[in-house]
Order: sequence, then structure tokens, then C-alpha cells
Amino acid sequence: MSEDGVSAPLLGRCGFYVEKKKRYCKMVVAKGKTFCGEHAIAAEDDRKRIPCPLDPKHTVFEDQLAKHLKKCNSREKPKPVYYIQDINAGHEEDVEQMPLSSRSKEDLDLLIKRLKKAIRVWKSVCVVVTGLTCKHEEKILSHTALHEALNDTKNGDFAFKHLKQQASILGNMDSLGLLGPNRCFVEFGAGKGKLSHWIDICLQAADNVHFLLVERATTRFKVDGKHKSRRPVFERLQVDIQHLCLSKVPFLRDQKPPVVGIGKHLCGTATDLALRCLLESHPCNSEARDTEPSQKRLRLELPDGGSGEVEEGQPSLAPDPSSEARKGLKVAGVAIALCCHHRCDWRHYVGREFFRVLGLGATEFSAFQRMSSWATCGLRRPHSDRTPPQENTEDQEEHEQGVESENSFDGVLCAEDREHIGRLCKLLIDHGRVYYLQQKGYTAMLQYYTSPDVSLENVLLTAFPAKTT
Repeated sequence: MSEDGVSAPLLGRCGFYVEKKKRYCKMVVAKGKTFCGEHAIAAEDDRKRIPCPLDPKHTVFEDQLAKHLKKCNSREKPKPVYYIQDINAGHEEDVEQMPLSSRSKEDLDLLIKRLKKAIRVWKSVCVVVTGLTCKHEEKILSHTALHEALNDTKNGDFAFKHLKQQASILGNMDSLGLLGPNRCFVEFGAGKGKLSHWIDICLQAADNVHFLLVERATTRFKVDGKHKSRRPVFERLQVDIQHLCLSKVPFLRDQKPPVVGIGKHLCGTATDLALRCLLESHPCNSEARDTEPSQKRLRLELPDGGSGEVEEGQPSLAPDPSSEARKGLKVAGVAIALCCHHRCDWRHYVGREFFRVLGLGATEFSAFQRMSSWATCGLRRPHSDRTPPQENTEDQEEHEQGVESENSFDGVLCAEDREHIGRLCKLLIDHGRVYYLQQKGYTAMLQYYTSPDVSLENVLLTAFPAKTT
């Protein structure tokens, strides 16, 4: 029998057959042993193996538990200097979390009417006050840095899909002047770091370029290794965005370069945390948010008969170029591909003031956030019709966990109406982010950066400092 790892274990490797992978384990074994440490439980001896109390995904010999706990990779490590608990978190509020399937048809009809009224009011405000439009512009661009990869026949359909998105993000950033020397790119939800990788390829001739890759999880197959011997510095910050104080990152604290915030399919509330991190991530701001009193609302009457509420003392709907945010980090721009609105959270959402302006609150947001999944889940094949994946794909951007089954609404709303309502919910949530950036003194835009056949989550949020008059 050949030692090929399938019909028999490889020489010097574990003798445990992994049923899921249809092969033998490839871990190296100790001298004289048949199984690796993880599969030693399969050996018939007197030593008992138990799940690690810090991470039950792996096991440890019971008589060596104390020793293992001192070196386990899952043990609590000292917090880095840029870690401040909940610095980018919003105010806690009691929000009723009611599944859509538990709501009556009358409740759904009322929510949909409120949604459509809010969109109608905001369209009037956009035209009359800000001069902007609620309609996204289509800007599907590309960049020469990715032309070789896009034309490489070795890349399969999955890789090609992501390359097209990365090329368009770079093209949009280039058109806004966000790609250039003497700046630091902060990639939120970096994963393998491929977006930063392509920006580095694009800026090979540029000086003083630095990359900070923010990712809370340990990631395999990172592209950072390709840049170790090269001039631009790739620095990973393994921290949740919710607790990241950018102004305390040593490089940003000492060098104070212009910062460009980027992200590809930054999931749900992570987008709001990233915006807070860029524009509010300062200890003094955190203390101010904790002590800020609630403010009285005023009614806003609009020409078309719509109405909204604004808070007394709050900025108007027009952009405010003299924002306090300018006193912190120098944020030169933002380019974030949006994703998974059903995972947004009212506590962290940056557009809360925007919702209040339109006469909406936490209850409506909780419902709209859930309804936003209708925009994409109706376009996917039912789970029963899908071929199960052969392996996990870390780059899959359209996360479906948490999406409520739409079978509950058959007979209440047709698929076309659900999709339309879902898109309106996404539109409203995204314009809350645009409004937030405007109040911070930025010109913000939403555009379709790729086609729906490439990605159903195809909206890019971009921003750059507004010109002062």
C-alpha cells in the first residue's frame, strides 16, 4: 500500500483518518508515536485528553493543562497601546428586536409607508438644501495596476470577480485623487490584505506610503509576506475596530500623515465603527459622547408636505466644513465597499441624527435593517437548490448568516416588492452615512462600482474633504 496520505498515512505523519477530508492527518508525530497531539485521543493509553477551556476547538492532555494554559494562543494577551475599550461604540439604548416574521401585515404596511415617506422627504431635502441626488451614479472603473492579473487565464471565475471589484475601487480612488505619496492607508476588515496589496502595486514609485491592516481575527494566507523586503511598511493591527484608537497607533501619533480609510465589503456595523474610528477616535471625544445630554427635537416642515425632526443645537442639513473632526487625524479620504446592511446596529450607526431628522428612530431602524436583506436574498437561489461548497472561502463577501427566511412573507409581499423595499432600506441606511460625513466636513458620495452579476453588494461609499469657501 502506497504512503500517499489517502490510502495510508504519510511517513512520519499522523495515523488518524480525517473522514471529512477523506485523507489521513498530515501533522508530524513525535518519535515513537502513531498520532499527533490533536488526535492522540484516538490512541489507547491511560492519558485523558480534554477540550482547552480557553478555546474548545482544540484539545490538551489533562495532566498538562496548567502548562498549556500559560502558552495557549487563545490566552488573553496584553492590550496594545491603541486599544481603548468601546472608544468607537455608540450610546447604549433599549431597542426592541422583533423578527419581521413576528410582525402583522398591518405593522409591515405601516413600516413600509414610513420608509417611503422618509425617502420622499430626503429627496426633497437633497435637491433643495444640499444639491445632491438620492440616485447612485454608476462608476464601474478599472486600473492599470490590475490589468495583468485581469488578463491572466490562470485566474478562475471566483478570483476574476474579486479582481474586477478591486480594480474598480482603485479606479474610483484614483479619480478622486486618493492614491498618492505621503499618506497612510488604513484597511478595515483587511482579511488577507489584498486591497492594500493592489494599492501598493499601484504606488510602487511613490514615496512615504504606509499601510495599516486592521483585522480582529487571525487570518491565513495573508499577502503581507510579499511585502516584507520592500520599502512600504505593512503593519497589522489585530484588534476589533470598536476598540481601536487610531490617534494612539505609534506611527500615526509620531508621523501624523494624511490617512485614507479603505475597505472591501466591510460588513454591516463594521462600516459605522470604521467611520467613527476615523473621525471620532480620540479619548476626549469618547468622554464627551458618554456625558452628552439628550437634545430637544424641532419639527422641520418641507415644501412637499413632508416633515422631519432636527435636534436643537445640531448642525443643519448642509455640510459643515469647519467640523471638529479636522482637529484629530487628518483624514484625506474614504473608500469603502458596503455590505450586509442586515448586520447594522442602532447603537453604533452613525446616521442616527439623520433618522431623527426624518422623524424615525430605533424601532424603525431595527425593522429597516432586517428588511434590507430583501434586496439581495431574493436574487439568490434557495438553499435547497445550492450545491454545498467543497471548502470554506474566506473571501466570500456576501454573508448570508442572520438573513431571515423570506418564505414567511409569501402571500404578503411578492418577490419584486420585497426586493424594491430592501433596496429602499439600504438606500436610507447608506444616506445616513453620507449625511454623517457631510456634517464632519466631507463631500460624500455613493456609486455603483461594479455590476450586480459580479456582486449583489455593489455600492461604494467615497468621501474627501469639502472645499472651504
